[in-house]
Amino acid sequence: MSEGRKIAILGTGGTIAGLGDAQGGGVGYQAGQLGVAQLLQPIADQAVPQGWSLELEQVSQLDSKDMDITVWLQLAQACQRWLLQPEVAGVVITHGTDTLEETAWFLQCVLQPAKPVVLTCAMRPATALSADGPANLRDALACTAQGRAGVWAVASGEVHSAQQVHKAHPYRVHAFTSGEAGPAGWVEEGRVRWAGGSEATLPCAAEWTEWPVADAWPWVEIVTSTAGARPAAVDALVAAGVQGLVVACTGNGSVHQALQQALQRAQDRGVRVWRSTRCEQGQIVQAPGEEDPLVSPLSPLKARISLMLELLHAARQAKVSEASGAMRVRVDCYPSG
Repeated sequence: MSEGRKIAILGTGGTIAGLGDAQGGGVGYQAGQLGVAQLLQPIADQAVPQGWSLELEQVSQLDSKDMDITVWLQLAQACQRWLLQPEVAGVVITHGTDTLEETAWFLQCVLQPAKPVVLTCAMRPATALSADGPANLRDALACTAQGRAGVWAVASGEVHSAQQVHKAHPYRVHAFTSGEAGPAGWVEEGRVRWAGGSEATLPCAAEWTEWPVADAWPWVEIVTSTAGARPAAVDALVAAGVQGLVVACTGNGSVHQALQQALQRAQDRGVRVWRSTRCEQGQIVQAPGEEDPLVSPLSPLKARISLMLELLHAARQAKVSEASGAMRVRVDCYPSG
């Protein structure tokens, strides 16, 4: 590790910054109450390696169930600003657990950083007897200091890639997993042991010179194929102006017959329709020679983000001759990257 380097910590709220009652319980708290500086107090003597310094910024203060595109854009811009500074080795983001996997994938897609961007969180508020936030924050700083490029999530001593990470339990401290892919690494006594073959970055990117406002983003929804599925929900979304749909399919990409015609009607009206599996692990496997380019290997939540970005890219390309120096986007991970 180099001497005199900096790590920027960006706060967004979440359980890690939450406060509960005096009993020290793990539920019944209010998220997003403590600032970044307060989160560092329990680990003040072990927060960063010798010779390193921290820069703190409070981007937002919310419960991550309420995360939206406006905050995503603010967060991406803050990351970009810090990452462009040569003395900054990377960025740590304190975040709520509920939508961490979506934020991680969004940042990977729009930044594809050449430095580490590490999200961390907590399943217990800061007032809990078994608060996990301090250790997770310490581990996130250690992961950032080791310098592996890309967007990562660190929790419970594990490092997960932005593409694979998802929340698998609503209460347990060990709530995050990468499914059958397994963790990308483990934080052990302040050092990261990387799993063999873990990707340093992902083959997807969006390059921006100007960010569109949140209201200009395309409307994409997830439709789940279930027993007894009805087409009315699809028809209603199309009538309301939805621009993209991600179908969370049963099994290996199958869709209830009641939805098939509605989805075809949606496509006929110009709605972009992708398919993903609702299964927690694995991805849709297609027969050789019969690959459908609209099948995504991502979870439905992350496929939705990728589809939004693809639609933005398409809209930008359609107007590229109208505005020199406007937003420039390169998207090369959708939907099958």
